[in-house]
Amino acid sequence: MVDAQSWSKVIVDEKIFEALMHRLSVLFLFLILSSIVVIRGGGGASSVMASMEKAEEEWRAILSPEQFRILRKKGTEPPGSGKYDKFQEDGVYECAACGTPLYKSTTKFNSGCGWPAFYEGLPGAIKQTADADGRRIEITCAACGGHLGHVFKGEGFRTPTDERHCVNSISLKFKS
Repeated sequence: MVDAQSWSKVIVDEKIFEALMHRLSVLFLFLILSSIVVIRGGGGASSVMASMEKAEEEWRAILSPEQFRILRKKGTEPPGSGKYDKFQEDGVYECAACGTPLYKSTTKFNSGCGWPAFYEGLPGAIKQTADADGRRIEITCAACGGHLGHVFKGEGFRTPTDERHCVNSISLKFKS
């Protein structure tokens, strides 16, 4: 027969066990979801950025010399030379370096500038940083830091945002 003191010890141990199991299951779920976010390339830039940090040599091995010059060294392709300037199909434009979805094709418009133009990126996909001279705003992939181009605001284009994301074609990869 179990006395009252033994029962109270069993009940306390059971509550501690339940609390511990709950915390472990929450932690396990968090770890699984974090892994999925990093694998799929979604979610916050900081969680993905850690998985995208590569040495210069690694980027050189992954990218073509021209992609490396533009994406990693902040170069620009000549106007009108990129394959996506006049390209119009339904789908998503991804970062050519890491595959992170950046723009929906429905946000692409013909600005006549010689580079693909979009009026907005996918939420959290594009990082905007003022250039050192303060005259332009650079846009980069929030996941890997790859240089995309620049964003210009208030130019009077009839788009929902009155912004023009002027993007190097070579920085993009299209998926239908």
